[in-house]
Amino acid sequence: MNTMLEPKTSTAIVVVPARDEAARIGPCLASLNDQRQRPDAVLLLLNNCTDNTETIARVMAPVLRFKLDIVNRDLPPGQANAGNARRLGMALAARRAGLDGVLLTTDADTIVPPDWVRRNLEGLCRGADVVCGRAVIDPLEATMIPAHLHSDDARECQLIALLDGIAWILDPEPHASPPRHTEVSGASLAVSVAAFDRVGGIPAIASGEDRAFVEALRRIDARILHDPTIEVVVSGRIVGRAEGGMADTIRRRMVQQDEFTDDQVEPACAAFRRYNLRRRARRAWKRRHVDHALAADLNLRASVLADALSRAYFGTAWTELEFASSRLQRRRVRFADLPAEIASAQALLHRLAPLETMAAE
Repeated sequence: MNTMLEPKTSTAIVVVPARDEAARIGPCLASLNDQRQRPDAVLLLLNNCTDNTETIARVMAPVLRFKLDIVNRDLPPGQANAGNARRLGMALAARRAGLDGVLLTTDADTIVPPDWVRRNLEGLCRGADVVCGRAVIDPLEATMIPAHLHSDDARECQLIALLDGIAWILDPEPHASPPRHTEVSGASLAVSVAAFDRVGGIPAIASGEDRAFVEALRRIDARILHDPTIEVVVSGRIVGRAEGGMADTIRRRMVQQDEFTDDQVEPACAAFRRYNLRRRARRAWKRRHVDHALAADLNLRASVLADALSRAYFGTAWTELEFASSRLQRRRVRFADLPAEIASAQALLHRLAPLETMAAE
């Protein structure tokens, strides 16, 4: 799938969901106003606000160098959440941008750098369907978070990066070559309207809508670019607006360390097995060939493997195989086991290094 876009002709709209963000919305809009390549519009979706967020935005609107569309929604209790607010805002923006348009989204407590819009559009123009940026905590607010949380996060991120290195060597994706990262955050996402429409927009869930959306794109083999040069600054607050979001995680871990790390982390040996099997499954899918040895290694009947390999997209096929195979069920990693798993992943990468060298030649 290739959605080559021209920034000069495509309408680019930024969506910002907000709920009671009077203290943060001003700096957020100011950072969007400072863009070297300005968006055509910013759609501010106000979700059940009870403070002065709307007043502040309306006062700023006349001096902003882009059109600010303020949409106020008083949602019922079951729908008044961050995921639904982003879903509604992105759907509205998609209709306004048109089929050849571009959608970008960030959060109301986020400061984007001056090249944020330009870098996202460049990624889409190079053939990506969605561009994922990184979110870092405001340096000043980060000093108010206990040191042990920073240490836990650093080890967790180290293992994630090592596992991604294993994935790249065993099953490389040409459109997603290093340097890259593995984060998916609503604080920095850009997507073509065409790709957005193909998966039916943002999933209707209360939180984690950003990851679920990108996962839906992965299932249709969308080109997903994790650009490490796109970095936005988010708040390090411990009282957030989105249930289950970053603030909840920080506050919970300040009281007591979680037993398990993020659910995208798994033991190094399990990751090695997963990506090796994914490489073999991808090859079988391309050839439309039922590999009986692969079926046995997945602990699946050949008919189940054949059914999955018949899917139009490899992403869909692999999702079905991950669900069906007991060998692909994810095992969580305890924080206490991170040092050992990091060492194991480093050893595996050392063993795999010759394969990476051969692939580069």
